[in-house]
Amino acid sequence: MLEILQSGGTRTVAELAGRLDVDERTVRRYVDHLLDLGIPVRSVRGRHGGYRLSSGYRMPPLMLSGEEALAVLLGLVAGRRAGLISTSVAAAESAVAKVRRVLPETLGRRLDALLEVADFTAPARPALTAEAEVLLTVAEAARDRRPVELAYVAAHGGASERVVHPYGIVAHSGRWYLTGFDSASGQARTFRVDRITTVETLAGTFDVPAGFDAAQRVLTAIAETPYQHEVSVRIRSTPEQIRSVFPPSVATLKEIDPGTSWVRARIRAERLEWIPPLLAALDRPFVVEQPDALRDLVRALASRLADHADARQGD
Repeated sequence: MLEILQSGGTRTVAELAGRLDVDERTVRRYVDHLLDLGIPVRSVRGRHGGYRLSSGYRMPPLMLSGEEALAVLLGLVAGRRAGLISTSVAAAESAVAKVRRVLPETLGRRLDALLEVADFTAPARPALTAEAEVLLTVAEAARDRRPVELAYVAAHGGASERVVHPYGIVAHSGRWYLTGFDSASGQARTFRVDRITTVETLAGTFDVPAGFDAAQRVLTAIAETPYQHEVSVRIRSTPEQIRSVFPPSVATLKEIDPGTSWVRARIRAERLEWIPPLLAALDRPFVVEQPDALRDLVRALASRLADHADARQGD
């Protein structure tokens, strides 16, 4: 929108809405945002009224070297691919286009070639992240150690309001998470930022507990989320070996006795079929403690593997 206004003249709300492919209410919200940034947008009344910039106003140029612009552009592309861009798709694409235009022609062509042929081992994630304002507000509160009051919608659809001491903000698997002390439960909790509907910074400060690891707390919270099946397996191995197939977001580990080599893995899962192949891939002795259905699936996998091992060419 700022680029359109910088081209000169008065632009009607309808024209801006058409150029930006948004509704007129969104145009007015964009204007308010520009005003908050100190950009002198003037409202022109009358039949042919609309919005224009104050005479003589121009945004200062953003000076980037070729390598700096390339770094910014690749970061935008990677962030959009990972689903971490906390804005609309149109905003992300507009930012990519603007940075692309300042690249030298030769460098731009080489980057275009990279983007056209590059592939990714991980599938693209949908942009399910939070509104930018919510994300930035909780991030500032975490940095300044200020409590926030937020409205939150849980996975089951229940809405609640609570005061949270934000200890940290974590990006994981295409989503942003807020972790901190929750007044409603009286303990540390983890919240998906895209489920926060409103947030307000409050007066006062707080201290983050010594040694608190926000990223580890989020991984543990995800692994402990209630699911249909509660799985417990004792594995004779080291935690490092087990982590090679069961990452922290999937299983929580606890050494049964410091003097033994047995570790208990606890997993919450909606389905069990994916667990036996991973236990087989680990190739370490294990005991299924619960549920019984997992034992049946392990036996079925072992039977299939034995049949495959006995098969002869031409069978």
